[in-house]
Amino acid sequence: MRETTVAYETMSPLSFAEAVERARAALAAEGFGVLTEIDVQATLKKKLDVDRGPYLILGACHPPSAHRALTMAPEVGVLLPCNVTVSVEEGKTVVRAMNPAGAMGVVGKPELAEVGVEVGAALRRVVEACEG
Repeated sequence: MRETTVAYETMSPLSFAEAVERARAALAAEGFGVLTEIDVQATLKKKLDVDRGPYLILGACHPPSAHRALTMAPEVGVLLPCNVTVSVEEGKTVVRAMNPAGAMGVVGKPELAEVGVEVGAALRRVVEACEG
């Protein structure tokens, strides 16, 4: 697994469908619900007539953490939900989850750091669950 300032990511040996299923199960195991689902491939085809490989965005929410963060800084809502993506890039399945520590840092409220660390650890485990 690789970590950047914006995401945790892994190249998964799983098929696209298997990785989506695994990501959903791992999110649920970590207490997240999937609030939104965006099929980027279908959307770009419909709106722009562009062909691209499978790319799914799962908008995940961990209600206790979201509540804590919104209580500390209501403006953090523009950074929610936490996105997890599953895509096929150069023939390989790639799973990414946002790194909330970076996102929380832009708000400029140090008290949000703990929430970012906790949610980040859970999202890291979700990506790790998709490694195979």
